[in-house]
Amino acid sequence: MSNIESTAKAEVPGDAGVPAPESGQEKPRSLTGDAWDDLRRNWIFWAAAVLVVLVVVMAAFPGLFTSADPGSCALSRQHQGPSGSAIFGYNFQGCDVYARTVHGARNSVLIGLFATIIAGLIGLVVGMAAGYFGGWIDALLARGIDIVLGIPTLLAAIVLARRLSADPQNSGFWAVVFTLGVLTWTTGARIMRSSVISAKNQDYVAAARMLGASPARLMFRHILPNAAAPFVVVLTILLGVNIATEATLTFLGVGLRGNAISWGIDISTAAPYVRETATPLVWPSVFLALTVLAFIMLGDAIRDAFDPRLR
Repeated sequence: MSNIESTAKAEVPGDAGVPAPESGQEKPRSLTGDAWDDLRRNWIFWAAAVLVVLVVVMAAFPGLFTSADPGSCALSRQHQGPSGSAIFGYNFQGCDVYARTVHGARNSVLIGLFATIIAGLIGLVVGMAAGYFGGWIDALLARGIDIVLGIPTLLAAIVLARRLSADPQNSGFWAVVFTLGVLTWTTGARIMRSSVISAKNQDYVAAARMLGASPARLMFRHILPNAAAPFVVVLTILLGVNIATEATLTFLGVGLRGNAISWGIDISTAAPYVRETATPLVWPSVFLALTVLAFIMLGDAIRDAFDPRLR
């Protein structure tokens, strides 16, 4: 056998003449797989994720962090310093600052979560409709987004929340949720619109359309899964912003009130006594700042991981 024939047989193994795959060849990875590889090497993502998990667990199960009753107050303990029974001390009403800070996470997180869900649903519907149908529907919805963006968010939230919670017996919880939900959906709608416009021109959408897929099936089965990543990132950041906005509204007296417990209420009630003792003001502020920062950092890390321009 000649050297040429030997070389040919070595390069084309088997009877079918198909080259054998290389032993070290890697399988192609999806965008999600690449993003996860970036995220697991990002310490900012892990730090933010740990903080978010701690806050969520604190909001869901405050009894794991303290056994003290946040509503148990005694004026004899007014402005007492930290001790073994109250590691953050007592406020001007003699309430345990640590217990109120831990229990205050629930209302703050729930309001931010529900408001973000409402904003997400509105943004999803408006953004998908504008991006998929285009034409006059896109123009009409885009002008609606511009109108809402032109309204000062904090000023509109103050007016709307005050109107919705006019009943003095109302704690203001759902009023704040609805207010934030209907005022903060515009960014998500814009992101979803641009993602849908980009996704609907892909070949797999054209193939599904040629096979007779209905508009609803195209939008929710083929376009939405491939356009949702930037939208989810925006909602993650928005959750932190809504938590901060709720605290701002409560501090200004148009958010939660009455017997409700939240970081905004504790910051508002402790502010006049900051010269006497700063502890009741500092700790709710620290927990609020860390929570908002955690959600924003988490959203930024996910956005960077899913952005192909940063690869």
